[in-house]
Amino acid sequence: MQLFPDAKVLDIDLSSGQISKRTIPGQTYRLYPGGSALGLYLLMQEMDPKIDPLSPENMLIFSVSALTGLPMAGLSRVVVTTKSPLTGTIADSQAGGFFPVHMKGNGYDSIVIRGKAEKPVYLYINGDDVQIKDAGNVWGKVTGDAEKVIREEINNEKVEIAQIGPGGENLVKYAAIINMCNRANGRNGTGAVMGSKNLKAVVVNKSKAQQPYDKEGFKKLAKSVTTQLENNPGVAGLGKYGTGGDVVGFNDEGFLATDNWQRSYFPEGAQDIDGETLYNTILKERDTCYACPVKCKRVVEIPGVVDPLYGGPEYETLCMLGSYCGIKDMQTVVLGNQLCNMYGLDTMSCGATIAFAMECYEKGLITDQDTDGLKLNFGNSEVLVPLIEKIAKREGFGDLLAEGSKRAADQIGNGAEEFFIGVKGQELPAHMPQYKPAVGMMYAVNPFGADHQSSEHDPFLVMPPDSQERMNIAKIGMHADYDNTFVMDDDKVRFVFDSQCFFSITDTMCLCQFLWGPCWELFGPTELIELCRTGIGWDTSLFELMRVGERRINMMRFFNAQAGFTKKDDKLPKRIFEPIPDGPAKGTQLDEKKFYESIDLYYAFAGWDAETGNPTDITMRKLSLGWLVEKYKEVE
Repeated sequence: MQLFPDAKVLDIDLSSGQISKRTIPGQTYRLYPGGSALGLYLLMQEMDPKIDPLSPENMLIFSVSALTGLPMAGLSRVVVTTKSPLTGTIADSQAGGFFPVHMKGNGYDSIVIRGKAEKPVYLYINGDDVQIKDAGNVWGKVTGDAEKVIREEINNEKVEIAQIGPGGENLVKYAAIINMCNRANGRNGTGAVMGSKNLKAVVVNKSKAQQPYDKEGFKKLAKSVTTQLENNPGVAGLGKYGTGGDVVGFNDEGFLATDNWQRSYFPEGAQDIDGETLYNTILKERDTCYACPVKCKRVVEIPGVVDPLYGGPEYETLCMLGSYCGIKDMQTVVLGNQLCNMYGLDTMSCGATIAFAMECYEKGLITDQDTDGLKLNFGNSEVLVPLIEKIAKREGFGDLLAEGSKRAADQIGNGAEEFFIGVKGQELPAHMPQYKPAVGMMYAVNPFGADHQSSEHDPFLVMPPDSQERMNIAKIGMHADYDNTFVMDDDKVRFVFDSQCFFSITDTMCLCQFLWGPCWELFGPTELIELCRTGIGWDTSLFELMRVGERRINMMRFFNAQAGFTKKDDKLPKRIFEPIPDGPAKGTQLDEKKFYESIDLYYAFAGWDAETGNPTDITMRKLSLGWLVEKYKEVE
């Protein structure tokens, strides 16, 4: 086995124009081997968690991992770490594509960006040659147009570009960073932070893939992808229909969030916006990320209306721009997805904020005079496109909605706060806690706001004990049997925490969770250990990896504690605890008292303070984070 590799960091101060490079020794890098763990390690060395997220003092950090760019499926993700302007918490936002591989191939594990340029700029990175270039010709352009101009300016088609659109330039609180014009670091408003720095894009020259440590062993593992895919109907279905193939299934069970969560059943429209319908009507092709045969990325085309350059919607987008708003017109939904990718907006927060506004409108809290004459009734497909454009440009009523539904609710008042369906200022994804209480718990406790990809989902616990899914879960210590998903007992709470730690590994190592998760994916914990061994010569164990995942979670939670967040912020909206009013699941209800008692148990499992919900000194020291404890004792 070789020693753990060193990490290479590119540090750019936009205020001064200074560019520097440094190395993190492998002994340290092993504790924070990529993603937001590495980003947090760099950020918390020097940044005050209390700073204004849109000030020059905020740091914007792109990180990959020690595994990124190895020639195998699922190893091409990039994480952006910063302080979120949407939530005020730590921000963790992830994307796939080809940008991560070429960032790594240019020699960098992290790109740290600080300060603010005097005028719009973009970065051009070609190995050791790093330039800060004038972005005057691309500022204000949508992503597709900007990408074309940048390639022409540098006379190089062989680049990958992570950029913001007008939404980020205009500091929309949920602006995204877009690469390939259709992959998004979508959540937490990282695009607004990038815009606040007058940074339009990060451009990396294409490069060669990373070579594995044990070529023969790695080749054997990589070749098994084809066999695994043939034997895994779940992942094969993901490739065919995308995540949108779940829309009708959830609706048939009565758990499809509709009309801003007032309903959970959309019989009049679920079929029309389902992934299978998309596949059979407007799908042009299936796109992929680096070295991946699954090809789950949607590419849709409606001649003269929807450009395939901007990809296509997945499950969350189909729901947020569809059922959340009561909209059943597929063309409107996919056009809305395109506009979000053009302007650089998170489709999830954007759609949910529009749904929030629709409820305010229907209940008389806002009128046509407030909405610039737009009639924001649920199901009115004619308002979606103009609203997205208004939000991105901060025009008229769009200026209020650009703040996100939490801030909009606070400004509207008169009970609008009850219509905000989110946690810590971030809108809920489209998986209902009434059906998946473990996911609901993760919505509440997750450091960077409600997120559906930070722990495993409840339905896998009702699968047969001898199934591959259950056997993989057993490897992280989960053995309980369940007849339904609705249970919230001690084992379910442990399932939340342990699967969160494993998902945190995949996020740290920048792995695609659809291939490298603990449950139904192509590979599980055993193969991940083999990947580390053959890929980079890391002789690790599941114990060490789980500690890596737990360390990242605690760093995030510790950052939030310094920013003023406590147990009181781990709350679900009141609506989630009301009985479901209609459909097949009518009357289903999440027990509020038991739910919050279970969160107290989660804190105990995590080793967090019962009163504040934040990590104790002992827990931090157990995870080799004593340096953070001492640093903030000095600050106090």
